Amino acid sequence: MSVLASQALAQLAAAPAPSPVPASGSFSLTVWLVLLPLIGAAVLLLSGRRADPWGHLVGVAASVASFLVAVVLFFSLQGHAGDERSIGQHLFSWVPVAGFHVDAGLLLDPLSMAFVLLITGVGSLIHIYSVGYMSHDAGRRRFFGYLNLFVAAMLLLVLADGYLLLYVGWEGVGLASYLLIGFWTFKPTAATAAKKAFVVNRVGDVGLGLAIMLMFATFGTTSFVGVLGNADFVSSGTLTAIGLLLLLGACGKSAQAPLQTWLLDAMEGPTPVSALIHAATMVTAGVYLVVRSGPIFDLAPDARLAVTIVGAVTLSMGALIGCAKDDIKKVLAASTMSQIGYMVLAAGLGPAGYAIAILHLLTHGFFKAGMFLGAGSVMHALDDEVDMRRYGGLRKVMPITFVTFGLGYLAIIGLPPFSGFFSKDKIIEAAFDKGGTSGWVLGTTALVAAGVTAFYMTRLMAMTFFGEARWAKGAHPHEAPSVMTAPMVVLAIGSVCAGGLLVLGGSLQNWLEPVVGQSVEVGAHTISPTVLTLITLLVVGGGVAGGWVVFGRRSIPVTAPAAGPLVVAARRDLYGDAANEALLMRPGQWLTRWLVWFDGRGVDGFVNGLAATIGGGSARLRRWQTGFVRSYALSMFGGAALVVAAVLVVRL
Repeated sequence: MSVLASQALAQLAAAPAPSPVPASGSFSLTVWLVLLPLIGAAVLLLSGRRADPWGHLVGVAASVASFLVAVVLFFSLQGHAGDERSIGQHLFSWVPVAGFHVDAGLLLDPLSMAFVLLITGVGSLIHIYSVGYMSHDAGRRRFFGYLNLFVAAMLLLVLADGYLLLYVGWEGVGLASYLLIGFWTFKPTAATAAKKAFVVNRVGDVGLGLAIMLMFATFGTTSFVGVLGNADFVSSGTLTAIGLLLLLGACGKSAQAPLQTWLLDAMEGPTPVSALIHAATMVTAGVYLVVRSGPIFDLAPDARLAVTIVGAVTLSMGALIGCAKDDIKKVLAASTMSQIGYMVLAAGLGPAGYAIAILHLLTHGFFKAGMFLGAGSVMHALDDEVDMRRYGGLRKVMPITFVTFGLGYLAIIGLPPFSGFFSKDKIIEAAFDKGGTSGWVLGTTALVAAGVTAFYMTRLMAMTFFGEARWAKGAHPHEAPSVMTAPMVVLAIGSVCAGGLLVLGGSLQNWLEPVVGQSVEVGAHTISPTVLTLITLLVVGGGVAGGWVVFGRRSIPVTAPAAGPLVVAARRDLYGDAANEALLMRPGQWLTRWLVWFDGRGVDGFVNGLAATIGGGSARLRRWQTGFVRSYALSMFGGAALVVAAVLVVRL
């Protein structure tokens, strides 16, 4: 990195975090962003079956009302100058004890506002879609209660004004995901997937928890202002430790290597849950955490390098896995792993990549939610069939689903002028611009993965919507009702327009600048942006052509044919579960067994042995206490005789 760029980074990191302006006027509504869906969840989960007929309406109304409040707050925030767009709302004193005082408060600034609009906007569309998708489910009221709880927890996470309150939302998201992934508890696979997601996320949560403890030990506070505003006064070693622990937490929530194994299994939940997790809530939490903690990573280059490595590895893994899956939802899940990897990679590039990471997060929210809802529409039409080898030819009988899904497909592969083109291409460009060997490695990895993305997404389109029909006998695929297709249409419009609108005149970058800083240009571009765009389009075009030749122009067997070792590995999620079992589960079992043995033979043996010794000694001493006077007199006589004998011996 050039000296100029290093100086710019130092200036950005040294700038103190501005204190939030107290909330007043319309900003006093900030707390209602969280309260509305939280109240909706309480009503739905505590009312019992009497709320079954109208529960879904309450769930939708709570989410939509929160979105309307978000729109009001967004325009109110627009009326403030850039350096005044940080509004704090104090709620109450949460932990008022000597030496440690924590206030529960909310922070509305450009970064949290971007997430709030995504969560409530896309979340509301998913709520509306769920009215049709879950119309015949006996647990629909409970389902909407969990959805509201999920939205409320995620809003608390992104609106918290400090890491400790953020952790409350973080755990709330974990709880809600557990409830929703395992919603169909009658399915053993769903129950297992929910437990797996919960356990794997606990590993990441330990990292975040330790990071918060280290923050308090270092800064004496866990607020964003206190921690981020004083990061430049702390040693690089401490900041590196905090950064790595934060990264561990992000890996858990955002399904990044090595904690990515839960994400594909999480597809066992209802499809709207998959859309909510993958587009607007859970997996975006890790990206938010890294970007929000930017001043820490800016001053800890080793931790930031680890972020880029995790992102590059995960985006490659997700792309490879997506090529081999036949389950349509698992292909999209692998795609989410890969796309979140792009975001994490961009966030690891520091000030040059923070805004780009959020740009891709927002565009991804539209096209990935749209494609998941499209997958749900296909499943709805084919009796919950998820195997793409039993699809084919659906474009003729499901035209709305085909068009809306197709627009999301064009967005994710990065074809101009669709939204993914503006975000993913900028990440590839920023990776190359990092410079040096690492820049070429990261840029090439992101570029190749873009081609692989085009390949497996073309495979999905060809197997689902083109070719001959391979439906099961008796299946009668049909278009979904309007309550499901309307949200898909809105998301498809976002897939087309969102990217261009967000980069128009640097709008998103300027909006986020008060929080993430101004993007730092590291000298000249490694590759001319125009040339790199052409190269990227050629790579993407090659992926599309390869996918169409292999899967669009050939018949698709209903049973997957035998495959080589690489495809087998991809079908088995690159042996992520096997690696975790070998590296974590088995050693954990051995450690547990040794601790049980040590507790039984060591700790309990010592305690029991001591008790037995005292008990045995007491039993033997008890024999001297006979209760007969003659025995005591004899003992006294014998003792006296021994004393006299001893005295005589000493004198002689």
